[in-house]
Amino acid sequence: MSLMPVLRRLLGPEPRPAEPIIVQVPVPAEPAEPKASLEPDIPRGVTVAAGYAWRLIFIGVAVYAVYRVLSFFSQITVPVGMAILLAAMLFPVTTQLKKWKWPPALAAIVSLLGLVIIVLGLLGFVGQQVAAEWPELLDQSREGFQALVAWLGTLPFGIDDARLNEWIAQGTAWLQGQASSLASAAASFGAAFGSFFAGLATALVAAFFFAYQGRRIFAGSVEVLVPKHYRAPVDRAALRGWTSLVAYMRSAVIVALVDAAGVALAALLLQVPLVAALFALTFFLSFIPIVGATVAGAVAVVLALVTHGWVSALIMLAAVIGVMQVESTFLQPLVMGSAVDLHPLAVLLGITAGGIISGILGALVAIPVLAFGVAFLRALRTPEPTVSV
Repeated sequence: MSLMPVLRRLLGPEPRPAEPIIVQVPVPAEPAEPKASLEPDIPRGVTVAAGYAWRLIFIGVAVYAVYRVLSFFSQITVPVGMAILLAAMLFPVTTQLKKWKWPPALAAIVSLLGLVIIVLGLLGFVGQQVAAEWPELLDQSREGFQALVAWLGTLPFGIDDARLNEWIAQGTAWLQGQASSLASAAASFGAAFGSFFAGLATALVAAFFFAYQGRRIFAGSVEVLVPKHYRAPVDRAALRGWTSLVAYMRSAVIVALVDAAGVALAALLLQVPLVAALFALTFFLSFIPIVGATVAGAVAVVLALVTHGWVSALIMLAAVIGVMQVESTFLQPLVMGSAVDLHPLAVLLGITAGGIISGILGALVAIPVLAFGVAFLRALRTPEPTVSV
C-alpha cells in the first residue's frame, strides 16, 4: 500500500498557486482641445455699468407709468395728496388731543374744524377790510393812475392822453373781437372752479379719515400690497417718512408766516392799504414755492404804486425782493432742509424739478415727496427701532 495517499490525507490538499496580481496603470488621456470662449472680452466695469443701466431704465419706466396713472386719475390723487399734507399739518394737534384722552374721532374732527374756522375767519376778516377800504382805494387808484399818465407825458416817448386813449380803444376793440373765446374761457374757468370745490370737499373728508384712522388705513394697505416678509421693514420706513413729512409741514407754516410778516410790515411802514389782506394773501400763497411769493409781492407793489406813487412802489419792490431772497436762499433751504434732513441744494433742485414736471402743483408737492422718500430709503438702509404713531 502506497504511503502517498496517507500523507496527503494527513497534510491536507496541496496549496494552489497564487493568482497573478494585475496592476492597472492609468493611461494619460489625450489633452482636450481648448474651447473658444462664447463671451466677448468685455471689461468688468462695462458689464457692471450695463447691469445698472438696464435696471435703472426699468425703474424709470415704472416710475413714469405710475406718474401717468396718477395724472389720469388726478381728480382723485390730487385731493388725496392734499389730504395727506393736511393730516401731516394737523398731526401735532391731534396727537396732543389724544394725549389728553380725547377720543380719536373727536380729536380729528376738532383739529380739522379748527383749521377750517381759522382759514374762513381770516378770509372773512380780509373781505371785511377790503369792503371797508374799497371806495377809498378806488379814489386813490384813480388819482394814482392820473398821476402816472401825467408822468408818462413828461417822458420823451410821445405818450400823452390821446395816445393812451387810442391804446385803450384798441384794447377794448380787441376784447370785443375775442368775445367768443373769452366766453369759452369763462365757461372753462367755471368748470374748473366747480372741480376745485369738489376736490376740496374730497380732500377735507379724506383728511378727517387720515387724521382719525390713518395708522389703520396704512396698515391695511401694507397688508394687502406688501409681501409678508417685507411688511415690518416697510412699515418702519413709512413711519420714518411720515415723521419727516410732519416736520416739513411745520417748517412750511413757519416760512409762510415769516414771508407774510415781512410783506405786511413793509406795507404797514409805507402806509399801503389792505395790510391784513396782504398778510393773508402772502401767507396762503407762500405754500406754493417761488410762484406764490412772487404773485403776493406783485400785488403789494401794485397797491403801493396806485396809492402812493412810484417811489413807494420801488421801496415796496425792494422789500418784496429782499423777503423773497431771504426765503429762497436762506430761510426755506435752512429751515426745511434741517427739518427734513435734506441739503439746501436738494431743496432748491427739488422745487425746480417739481415745477418742470407738473408746474405749480409739482413745485408744491416736490419737497414733501422728496422728504418722505429720502427718510423712507434711509430707514430701509439703516434699521432702527420702530416708532409708534
